[in-house]
Amino acid sequence: MIDIDWLAEQFEANRAHLRGVAYRMLGSLPDSEDAVQEAWLRLSRSDTSAIDNLAGWLTTVVGRVCLDILRMRKSRREEALEPERAEQLQAGGAARDPEQELLLANSVGLALLVILDALDPAERLAFVLHDMFAMPFDDIAAILERTPEAARQLASRARRRVQGSRKAVPPDLAQQRSVVDAYLAAARGGDFDALMSVLAPDIVLRADHKALPAGPSEMRDPAVIAQRAIKAGARAAQPALVNGKVGLVIAPRGKLLMVLTFTIVANRIKEMEAIAEPDRLNQLELAVLP
Repeated sequence: MIDIDWLAEQFEANRAHLRGVAYRMLGSLPDSEDAVQEAWLRLSRSDTSAIDNLAGWLTTVVGRVCLDILRMRKSRREEALEPERAEQLQAGGAARDPEQELLLANSVGLALLVILDALDPAERLAFVLHDMFAMPFDDIAAILERTPEAARQLASRARRRVQGSRKAVPPDLAQQRSVVDAYLAAARGGDFDALMSVLAPDIVLRADHKALPAGPSEMRDPAVIAQRAIKAGARAAQPALVNGKVGLVIAPRGKLLMVLTFTIVANRIKEMEAIAEPDRLNQLELAVLP
């Protein structure tokens, strides 16, 4: 007879790992917790005497559950961010514990979650399980019901999406990153003087109607731009490569709402553009910074 207390103890020892797998697969804390709970239900109903590697078995189960969820999302087009959904995300109404989910998203990387969210379900699973959790392609292939070579190709395609086109990376990437990091730190810290020091006197901020629905499409006053940045706080922003240059993705709990692009001249921001229209966001090539 199975000792259910022992089984529960072993499962709890693997819970953090399983949640980490599920969150990287799904980008949602509630969905991740549901996937982990489903793994427990399947374990409690299984003949554990035939399980040689419990951690591997549980990871496989969570992977299959997450793959089903991702495929269901794709078929229902739930990955499209509607205005009501955006408001929920900003208000924290879409998560059981929005503060915990924000911390988890930051620990994984908001930019990475955004890019993972754009991958095909099979690509995402292959990349997450292999590149992040070192699962062999033979095991990944069994989950996907494909050959190991096909699983390897899926992970490779996903890796190229995550890393972007390295040939497009400019030589002054470190300089760009330094300026964008300074802007981000000043916005988060509410440091008006520091912001003014990184904004060029003749800066131009352009925004589409989704980014600033109640404001002008163009601003040229650096003081006004600095004040708006401080007010926004940039809590859900993270640097990323945007079309080969350093920009910011604004993604509460990893769900993309806006992208900021920068034109930097002489270590100061000369132009900024806020992009939030879904069609325009989909045309951007986003990648994690090297």
